[in-house]
Amino acid sequence: MRGRCSAVRVFKEGARTRTQNLAASGRFPEGGGSSVASAPAAFRPVVLLFFFSQVGGRDSRLPVTIVLFGAILYRRKMAATALDVDGSVMEGGGQILRASAALGCVHGAAVKIQKIRAGRSTPGLRPQHLLGLELVRDMCDGNLEGAVVGSSEVTLTPGKIKGGNHVADTQTAGSVSLLLQVSLPCALFAEGPSELCLKGGTNAEMAPQIDYTLKVFKPIVEKFGVRFDCDLKMRGYYPKGGGEVLVKVNPVKELSPINMTERGNITKIYGRAFVAGVLPSKLAKDMSTAAVRAIRKEIKDLYINIQSLQEKDKACGNGNGIIIIAESSTGCIFAGSALGKKGVYADKVGIEAAEMLLRNIRHNGCVDEFLQDQLIVFMALAKGTSRMRTGPITLHTQTAIHVAELLTKAKFAIHKAEDENANNDTYIIECQGVGMDNLNF
Repeated sequence: MRGRCSAVRVFKEGARTRTQNLAASGRFPEGGGSSVASAPAAFRPVVLLFFFSQVGGRDSRLPVTIVLFGAILYRRKMAATALDVDGSVMEGGGQILRASAALGCVHGAAVKIQKIRAGRSTPGLRPQHLLGLELVRDMCDGNLEGAVVGSSEVTLTPGKIKGGNHVADTQTAGSVSLLLQVSLPCALFAEGPSELCLKGGTNAEMAPQIDYTLKVFKPIVEKFGVRFDCDLKMRGYYPKGGGEVLVKVNPVKELSPINMTERGNITKIYGRAFVAGVLPSKLAKDMSTAAVRAIRKEIKDLYINIQSLQEKDKACGNGNGIIIIAESSTGCIFAGSALGKKGVYADKVGIEAAEMLLRNIRHNGCVDEFLQDQLIVFMALAKGTSRMRTGPITLHTQTAIHVAELLTKAKFAIHKAEDENANNDTYIIECQGVGMDNLNF
């Protein structure tokens, strides 16, 4: 109770400065409404009740206990009316958490996620998932219930998205790219610019490498009107992490729809094979050589430039990997990537990345299998109809669509592409976005 009372005192002091000219009629003074709107979501009902408690003079003011009781009832009502999301369906992992938290934050709607990762070998919230939720909570000045490692249920009640500076440190090799995935939509609808310092793994398994985020995701998501800078300060590898990226995001009025239905011809293939720490530079050369050889079997008329790099000053820990990028004549971007593992030959790593790239070129879509699901949230929030030509629809994409339709009024449709360049694995994803409007503009 002591913490709640101190919080009330803080807001009462701030509110008094805005209520000095309170009229006998009991109407809020000019700017009074903004006092309520600017308060953190968890205490907004406290401030509102305090305004009412000032009407009529000292004798009629509400006691602090009644103000607090009203706030508690309000919070319970918000939790009771939260939108329910089943965290065990479809992909059943962290993606449901990230998409639900981001969309709930942007829409200002409370979200309760249950059965979190119920089908996993270690069910419930893991530290990296919890950190992403806490980052969103801090960005929107909201409230997070059930926020402990291992929890199977969590409720996010968002407030106003503030912008400003935020730090999220996994203290492990947890992916910084996944932290960006959950926080970027929120930052776009903030009241001002955001600066996000994200720390952890930059090149981690089961997540986009930071190179993918910078070279593939960033230029494509900018087609929605998104603008952000991402400065790679330090690379971090499994198991210690230690990587750091600084992301600066400018808010938008609204997102524009995209139309990516023409693949065109592949015009450029390039990439980077890297080693860090104590690993020998020969590994990078072996990965690059093997990757080029594999690609040449199918694509013979393009120069393939995969650089071999040894990272020294801007890398924490030991690691090796490769990312290969292909660009088309219409601005489509695809990638294949792989990370080295103990006991796996470097040429196998290079071949794995090359085969992944070729697989994503063959289907004649405009995005690869890893970008599909990352664009769904932006399609849902955009104003107008977006169309995206893809290869086989992934489970992650189906999950993202499920969450987007559950939490917004966006409508998705998927059908087979039937033009002369399509094959059995070519699809069109169409979305009528909700046209989310940033009211701060």
